[in-house]
Amino acid sequence: MKKKRLFGRTALFILTAVFAILFLLPTVATIADSFMSQNEINATYGKIFASTSGYVSGTVRLKLIPDKVTFSQYITVLFRSPEYLIKFWNSVILVVPIVLGQLAVASIAAYGFTRWRGRVSNVIFFAYVILMLMPYQVTLVPNYLVSGWMGLLDTRWAIIFPGVFAPFSVFLLTKFMRRIPSATIEAARMDGATEWQVFTKIALPQCRSALYSIAILAFIDYWNMVEQPIILLPDATKQPLSVYLSSIRADEIGIAFAVAVIYMIPGLLIFLKGEEYLVEGITYSGSVKE
Repeated sequence: MKKKRLFGRTALFILTAVFAILFLLPTVATIADSFMSQNEINATYGKIFASTSGYVSGTVRLKLIPDKVTFSQYITVLFRSPEYLIKFWNSVILVVPIVLGQLAVASIAAYGFTRWRGRVSNVIFFAYVILMLMPYQVTLVPNYLVSGWMGLLDTRWAIIFPGVFAPFSVFLLTKFMRRIPSATIEAARMDGATEWQVFTKIALPQCRSALYSIAILAFIDYWNMVEQPIILLPDATKQPLSVYLSSIRADEIGIAFAVAVIYMIPGLLIFLKGEEYLVEGITYSGSVKE
C-alpha cells in the first residue's frame, strides 16, 4: 500500500512538473529572446513571420539561451523609441481608474445587496449575474452605441466607464460580504454606529481579501484588453500597449520581445504581492454565511 501511494505521489509530481514547465516555457522563451540581437532573432524566427500562408516550411529551432546577450532591444524601447513608453503609460492611465472605480462601485453595491434584501434587490442581483455570464463581445455593440450617444467615442472614458461598472466585481464582493454575520452588524447598530461607519469599519475590513482579489483580476483583465481600444478608441496615440503586442510586424520581432517582458512586470508583481489574498478571496466567496 505504501509503495502504491509513493508511486502515485511520484507520478503526480512528475506530471505536475511537466505541465508547469510547459506552462512557463513561453514566458521563459520570451525573456530569453528579449536579450537576443535582431539578426539572431531573424535567423531563429524569421521563417514564422515570413510565411504568409500560415504554414511554416522547415524546422524552427527554439532557443532558450542567446548566442550573445545584448540589451539593444531594451535600449531601443526605453530610450530611442518613446512611443512604446507612451503606449505603456496609456495602459496605466486606462487600467488604474478602472480598478479603483470597480473597487468603489463594487463595495457600495455589494453592501447594498447585503443589507437590503428583497424581491427588487434579488432581481437586480440576478441581472448582474446574467450580465456577468455574457462575454464582452456581446455587449460591445451596445457600449459603442451608448458611447456614441454620450459623445465619448475616441476618448478614454468610453473604456473607463464600462470597466468601472463591470458586474463581476459586484457579484464576487456581494457573495463575500454576505458571509459577515448579521449579528455583528446589528450589534454595531445598537452601539450607535451609523450606516457609513458599519460600512467602513466593519464590512470593508472583513472583505480585504476579496478586494485584493477583485483588484488583481480586474487589473490583469483590463491590462490585456484588445477589443475595447480597437473599437472604442481608434486613435492610435491613445491606445494601450496591448494593442501593439496583438499586431506585431515582421521588422519589430526583437522589440516586441522586450516590450512583452516590460509589459509582464506590473501584472506579475501584483499577482505575487496578492497571491494569498487572491486564493482566499475566490475560495471564501463561494460560501455564504447569513
